[in-house]
Amino acid sequence: MATSSDVIDDAPRADGDDAPLPAATLGGEKKGSLEQITLLLFIAVPFLALLAAVPLAWGRGLSWLDVGLLVFFYYLGCHGVTIGYHRYFTHGSFKAKRPLRIAIAIAGSMAVEGPLVRWVADHRKHHRFSDAEGDPHSPWRYGETIPALMKGLWWAHIGWMFDEERTSQEKYAPDLVKDPVIRAISRQFILWTVLSLALPALIGGLVTMSWWGAFTGFFWGSLVRVALLHHVTWSINSICHAVGKRPFKSRDRSGNVWWLAVLSCGESWHNLHHSDPTSARHGVDRGQLDSSARIIRWFEQLGWAYDVRWPSRSRIDSRRSDDGNGSRRETETAEAA
Repeated sequence: MATSSDVIDDAPRADGDDAPLPAATLGGEKKGSLEQITLLLFIAVPFLALLAAVPLAWGRGLSWLDVGLLVFFYYLGCHGVTIGYHRYFTHGSFKAKRPLRIAIAIAGSMAVEGPLVRWVADHRKHHRFSDAEGDPHSPWRYGETIPALMKGLWWAHIGWMFDEERTSQEKYAPDLVKDPVIRAISRQFILWTVLSLALPALIGGLVTMSWWGAFTGFFWGSLVRVALLHHVTWSINSICHAVGKRPFKSRDRSGNVWWLAVLSCGESWHNLHHSDPTSARHGVDRGQLDSSARIIRWFEQLGWAYDVRWPSRSRIDSRRSDDGNGSRRETETAEAA
């Protein structure tokens, strides 16, 4: 059976497809001040609204138990997506023993971001055509004027998921389609969604022995948690392809957005990822937090993961940009991961 690493290299492509990858991106290289303000509003307002909701609700429907449920299930699903859906199934950044393979497939499904095989197919297509014609969710889809960028950010963030055109799973994820267990987990997406939404309510109700505890557990641990995780994940598609530093060479507009690193479990070090897609670590410079890489390291130490593609110093340095956009910093290599 083929694995994701058999069909994915630095630029994913379908088996037998030797067509050259597009080089040109749809957006320009410079942004004006009005564009910067527009981007800031698009990014900041939703997060400020969410932060404002917490103190307003404290003591009237939000407790430490609710916070604990939100945080636990948030990072369970987030790491299920970043380690499982993304780094393992999409890019083959490491190999996993079968129990771990199944566990991270289920954990990723509990993020409620769609069936596994469909998610992987969409993401591999994104890498094949990143920020060029054919990319399912580039924010530069409509051009680089302010109206075009606002429309493109909405498209990259949410709109693309309502597109009638579907990515071919047979073309972009043939290895997963051929695996009966993974195919079954993908088809059982509704089951994992129900489980993901029900567990916080069940735990909240049992701990407090009340229906109110079940309700607040469901509200914060299920609804708010899923909404927050969705917007953070979608921000990698939209924000990280519109702003951020680009210290590494890539053929698209991917950038590093530091303030999303903790919430995205290390995914917002997006420029390195698009420069070296199969790397198991995305935050490769000193101080760049990447919890997904840390957990993969633990899996490796336990013997559950092997053949991990840790980036060497020479590999990282070979991908450094020399155009002045991002200074050369001391590299934190795999040995320090």
